[in-house]
Amino acid sequence: MENYFTENFEVQAKNSSEDALQRWRKLCWLVKNRKRRFRFTANLSKRFEAEAIRRSNQEKLRVAVLVSKAALQFIQVIMCALAGLSLSSDYIVPQEVKQAGFQICAEELGSIVEGHDVKKLKIHDGVEGIAEKLCTTITKGISTSEIDRRKQVYGVNKFTETPPKGFWFFVWEAVQDTTLMILGFCAFVSLLVGIVMEGWPKGAHDGLGIVASILLVVFVTATSDYRQSLQFRDLDKEKKKIVVQVTRNGLRQKLSIYDLLPGDIVHLSIGDQVPADGLFMSGYSLLINESSLTGESEPVNVNASNPFLLSGTKVQNGSCKMLVTTVGMRTQWGKLMATLSEGGDDETPLQVKLNGVATVIGKIGLFFAVVTFAVLVQGLFTRKLEEGTQWIWSGDEAMEMLEFFAIAVTIVVVAVPEGLPLAVTLSLAFAMKKMMNDKALVRHLAACETMGSATTICSDKTGTLTTNHMTVVKTCICGEIKEVNGSEKFGSSIPESVRKLLLESIFNNTGGDVVVNEAKKVEILGTPTETALLELGLLLGGDFQEERGKSKIVKVEPFNSTKKRMGVVLELPEGGFRAHCKGASEIALAACDKFLNSNGDVVPLDEASTKLLQDTIENFASEALRTLCLAYSDIGSGFSESVDIPFQGYTCIAIVGIKDPVRPGVKESVAVCRSAGIVVRMVTGDNLTTAKAIARECGILTDDGLAIEGPEFREKSDEELQQLIPKLQVMARSSPMDKHTLVKTLRTTFQEVVAVTGDGTNDAPALHEADIGLAMGIAGTEVAKESADVIILDDNFSTIVTVGKWGRSVYVNIQKFVQFQLTVNVVALVVNFTSACLTGNAPLTAVQLLWVNMIMDTLGALALATEPPTDDLMKRAPVGRKGNFISNVMWRNIMGQSLYQFVVIWYLQTQGKEAFRLDGPDSDLILNTLIFNSFVFCQVFNEISSREMEKVNVFDGILKNYVFVAVLSCTAIFQIIIVEFLGTFASTTPLTWQQWFVSIAFGFLGMPIAAILKMVPVGST
Repeated sequence: MENYFTENFEVQAKNSSEDALQRWRKLCWLVKNRKRRFRFTANLSKRFEAEAIRRSNQEKLRVAVLVSKAALQFIQVIMCALAGLSLSSDYIVPQEVKQAGFQICAEELGSIVEGHDVKKLKIHDGVEGIAEKLCTTITKGISTSEIDRRKQVYGVNKFTETPPKGFWFFVWEAVQDTTLMILGFCAFVSLLVGIVMEGWPKGAHDGLGIVASILLVVFVTATSDYRQSLQFRDLDKEKKKIVVQVTRNGLRQKLSIYDLLPGDIVHLSIGDQVPADGLFMSGYSLLINESSLTGESEPVNVNASNPFLLSGTKVQNGSCKMLVTTVGMRTQWGKLMATLSEGGDDETPLQVKLNGVATVIGKIGLFFAVVTFAVLVQGLFTRKLEEGTQWIWSGDEAMEMLEFFAIAVTIVVVAVPEGLPLAVTLSLAFAMKKMMNDKALVRHLAACETMGSATTICSDKTGTLTTNHMTVVKTCICGEIKEVNGSEKFGSSIPESVRKLLLESIFNNTGGDVVVNEAKKVEILGTPTETALLELGLLLGGDFQEERGKSKIVKVEPFNSTKKRMGVVLELPEGGFRAHCKGASEIALAACDKFLNSNGDVVPLDEASTKLLQDTIENFASEALRTLCLAYSDIGSGFSESVDIPFQGYTCIAIVGIKDPVRPGVKESVAVCRSAGIVVRMVTGDNLTTAKAIARECGILTDDGLAIEGPEFREKSDEELQQLIPKLQVMARSSPMDKHTLVKTLRTTFQEVVAVTGDGTNDAPALHEADIGLAMGIAGTEVAKESADVIILDDNFSTIVTVGKWGRSVYVNIQKFVQFQLTVNVVALVVNFTSACLTGNAPLTAVQLLWVNMIMDTLGALALATEPPTDDLMKRAPVGRKGNFISNVMWRNIMGQSLYQFVVIWYLQTQGKEAFRLDGPDSDLILNTLIFNSFVFCQVFNEISSREMEKVNVFDGILKNYVFVAVLSCTAIFQIIIVEFLGTFASTTPLTWQQWFVSIAFGFLGMPIAAILKMVPVGST
């Protein structure tokens, strides 16, 4: 059976093939309600539609690029031939645009950028002309006073989404259950025949009973589904919270991408997503990845000659200021996203597996239903043959036949466990909402359940294990080590020439910025490392804007985790060019052949001074400080920005030690992971000594653990990696490809379930390769977040452990529910089938079976699939990649409990009348009520026993789970109402207190039986 499910109902948690997704859908032909069953699965037709749009975009852009190149050449020829003459245009500004104060309409802007129309751009006087017509400037941006006018003329930056579904939509969806519709038809016929035979209201009781049961099932199901949809809606809102740096009202500020308008000046850097269509205004080394829009993997160079930026593309390298021109549904990205939003998430492996279980059990149930109906009908025919009345049929006998059919249909209702795959969604929705409160945003449903199986976490150091609040605490300037104490005296002993060089390096060679915010206070923008260095520059008495104005930046090579350095070339006021470099200390120092001595003079870097600087780096690193080297090189007057910045012949200005304290609680969280059987590995770009010091402080690096540098790891053969990786706990100076190799080897060679953290653009391959990609919400780039499955909103390692605990909780909760539901399935099927075969009638009527179905389906899922996690979950070994979902422990509990319940029901059927001294005309009705009541209370107490699959104590924390207590209470109260007050509709009769006691006692006795079963040892596989 396990092989059958593996072959047909196995999908990957990430990036499943279309064939696998199609295959299991085709096998699920026995479905009561297709719309409900497949609501949380991918809409493959919409995905094909989105792919077609992407292919169309690719072709359009290819043509546009070719046309723009041709147009550019043509314009250059014309401009040369007709110097002094301007290009003419027949473009007329619409009246409403003029009245709003602008000189260009949205359609014209859209055609320029989307069509890469260089000719039109020239006609409108280039980017500066477009900015002028949009009433904006590169320094001040737009004014907030004109936002409403801009929205009216140009629209908002939002794409059309499917409107939220209301409660009555889910009611309508629940009504479309095939079996419920058949039962509704049976109820209608029953009403007609009953009223004709026995008159109103007596003849309507059976039909109305079925109608009332159907309505109850529909409304309870719809309520549950509607609540789920609200939870997913809240999560979707959180996923869309993307902010960008924008200049408005002359101030640089953070703004949601959905508030952007044409005319806004957006600041983009590595890893950002381009939030709207726009034009490049200024920037350096800008490379744009357009694959999300066009499918083309080759990055595009964007500059003044090719200034077109398309919404939804990613910044792969460099930085720039962009003028927003087109927003929302006027962009190709908006149209693509409107289609993609209907495509849905891939279904999770558990959803698919449980769809398979539901299908197999449904087929068995259908067989039992057909046989039960045949046996009941055969019994009726046999009786009529014995009486010789086979050709004479009364209304009662027709009603009896209808009742047999209703029972058979209801057996299918109970037998097809539609709630199994839906319980996964319910549990995931509950867990995702709670995880949101715990600072973890789940982007893909499957990640939630996969995290419960994680065996390895590969974590970054900076910002995840540490606080990411960086400050420079030590420096080595002019060969002298200084403590940075925050006072202005710190810089007094530094020679003035060195101070100037240091400020020039800090304020020019940076991706950060120093601005005055709305409160008129100085604010530093940038990564924590940049912020720490800029704070040092301000402490030295520097002025950011003044320093930037002294020299012209010619070329910038932004920091990336492969080179581990950042470089900038300045054109000096007195002539010539100077390169500044900062980066990993040993890498930047290796490019130096000179340094500044105590007098501030440039002297050769001899063996003694090299050793002094190397020892300084090692000492800083052993104190868990992140070290950076700042250096410069005068490169003469022949530099061209088309060539790379040279990386040799530098002069070392300073080495700085940056403190980034370990987060509180990280050591305890690592210990929790270890007790849970999860191996934590640190993968960082930092110096090996720094990495080891932090890893020991966090409890990651143990005495028998191994720490290695990326370059050494890269050189290892596959055989050496197999020996090395099990002991590997720290990888320092790692590149993104080192991380990717480690993750891939762990997944494929060692069959580990790997979770990986990442924050940078270059982390995307590893995040994509991992079973669970965890992006940082604060430090993470948009590229990293889009490649991730979960976003850690507070960048805290302890939150990752919480995600693991919730993942395990989801997995175990669904196992509990499956165990409970399969027990009810087995007993209901066997009881009705054996009774029909051996006694000629079924003890449970259609109305009673519908009530039982609701207990085990919607209410059971609510009670068991929403149990909050406990600390005990992190004291057991992870399931891993090869664990069986329906374990031997579950089979033991299902078979043992089913056998007990069957014995109870069978005893009541065969010996009940004698045991309770039942006689008279109502004896059969009382006995059937007793059987029904005992059966329901068996499920109530089995629900309690199912809270723990292996522990005997099932009451621990029960009162903290309000949902469970409420469901159990409602079930018991409604059961009393059905038996005592709704007998006419439910075919029951009021019971004596002794009969009630026995019914409840039979149910309660299932709990000690379950406790004894848990002591029976079974294998783990």
